[in-house]
Parts: sequence; structure tokens; C-alpha cells
Amino acid sequence: MEPLSNDLLWAAAPRRVKVRAPGKINAYFEVGPLRGDGYHSVASTYLAVSLYEEVAVTARPGTPPTDITVSISPDSTLAPEQLAGIPLDAGNLAVRAALLVADISENPTGIHIEITKHVPIAGGMGGGSADAAATLVACDSLWHAGLSREELAQLGSELGADVPFALLGGAAVGLGVGDQLTAALAPTPLHWVLVPAGFGLSTPVVYGALDALRAAEGAQPAEPAEVAAGVLTALRAGDAHALAPCLHNDLQAAAESLEPSLTLVLAQGAELGALASLVSGSGPTVAFLAADAEHAKELAAALAERGHEAWPVEGPVHGAHLVP
Repeated sequence: MEPLSNDLLWAAAPRRVKVRAPGKINAYFEVGPLRGDGYHSVASTYLAVSLYEEVAVTARPGTPPTDITVSISPDSTLAPEQLAGIPLDAGNLAVRAALLVADISENPTGIHIEITKHVPIAGGMGGGSADAAATLVACDSLWHAGLSREELAQLGSELGADVPFALLGGAAVGLGVGDQLTAALAPTPLHWVLVPAGFGLSTPVVYGALDALRAAEGAQPAEPAEVAAGVLTALRAGDAHALAPCLHNDLQAAAESLEPSLTLVLAQGAELGALASLVSGSGPTVAFLAADAEHAKELAAALAERGHEAWPVEGPVHGAHLVP
């Protein structure tokens, strides 16, 4: 049988593709000093967790690939005031992701991107990066670009350090500015409870607050070279009790200095029996480690009684993937 021509392949291509991509938490996050280029080197342990963004991309035949529209699905679970701040133009990472794939595809068209938001916005969980990762996978499938997951991750790195991880999922160590990823063995999912905030925190502002705190204390941090060995050992064993004392985030004090309410949330989780807790990434989402799935449900219910939104999740989970 002769292979299909490009035209026939395009004619057979799906006209709508849906992809899910996970949010992440940082079980370990060490931050180096401010560099001359304005960035900070980090040593991070990423965990993809079962709180997903969903992106549906629909082809618009006969329109140029630069003709991209975006909408937010009414099925999104975030508050309307949070959703209202999402850019629906080239300021959205999903649009930029689509343009990257279009540049190296033979038959791109205009598209419509519908995003269903579940991961907190500006919450330290990489929600926008998950949208970009999902869009990369969706456009690759829609346009039959034939890119490998590694090639998509290379494109994603142009958009931000968290995008390649949202593509790959699982658990990983991130060095450099978080973009030098090495997969970490974590065969057994661990259980967490996430408490989102009703506000966001700007990542650059949190890093700036960390620099200010260090300057005030006269601290001179070293360049991070690796994550704590205990973190990786606990992940390999799937041992929540062993992981608990290893949780660490250099940005947590900075996030708490900007939003003191986080200190109360962290204290309440400890009081209610969380094995350990930390602010995820630059915050303000707080992640509580639970002993198992049942403990996570009980902890989430107890936090809800204290007036918090609380979501039991597990991780690591797979990265961006097509939804049948």
C-alpha cells in the first residue's frame, strides 16, 4: 500500500483534540543567589499531581496559523474573578505554544483554544505552563507534526522552565533555572492535600522578597548543585513518613512575608495532623503531605471545616496526554 500524501493525511486529521496536563508541586526547592542575568539557579524536585488543566484545540481550516482565538471553558472550577484576568491573546502561553508548533508544521491552520482551568492561577503550581504543554501536544497531533516528546519539551523550554516538566510529568530533579530536568524514580504515588489561596503571587515579586530577606540577614547562599538525597530516597521508596522531614522551600519565607495569612494555614495543617507542609514553588498554594489516601481525605475534610478549600491529590502522575 502506498503511503498517504500529506494532503490526505491532513484530510484525515482530527479536527478537534483535547489534552490534559498536570499541575505540579515542588517537594524540595533550593534557590541560589541572584545572578548577573537576573535569574536564580535552583535545585528542585518536581512532582506532577492529579490536578489537571484541560485544553481543547479545534482547527479552523482556511485561516492562517497566526489566526488563534482563545476562550475559557465554563467548566472551569476557579473563581470568576480569577478567570477574568487570563489573557486571551498572545500574552497567553498557550497561544505562544501553538505558534511554535505552527512554525515547524507543514499544514498548520488557524485554531481555537478552549482552556478548562482547574490549577490555581499564579499559585505556584505551573497552571499556565500546563496549558502551554497541553497545547504543544494538541497542535502536534492536530497538524501531524510528528514531534517526539523530547522535541516538544525543547520547544516548551522556550516558554518557561515549568513547561517541559508539564510535558514529561512524573517526578524530576530540576537544576539550572529549573530547565535541566532529570527524571526521578517514584513508582508509588504519594498523597497530598492542596489548599489554594483566593489571591495570586507574582513569581518575580516572591524572588525579589527572598533577595531582600537575605540581604537584611546578611545571608550568602551557595549555588545549589543537587537536591537533598533524602528526598529522592523517600520518593523511590514511596515513603511519606521518610519524605516529611525533607520537604523544603527557600521561597516559603518570602511568600509568608508577602502574605502572612499563609503562616496560619501552615500552622492549621500541622495542628490537624499533616505529616509535613510547604508552600509550593513561589506560592501561594500550600501543600500538605498525608500518610495515605484515607488520611488525605480526612485532612481535607478537617481543613474544610476550618473554612479552607482543600483538595486531595496524588502524585506523581503522567505528563500531558491526549484525552480520547
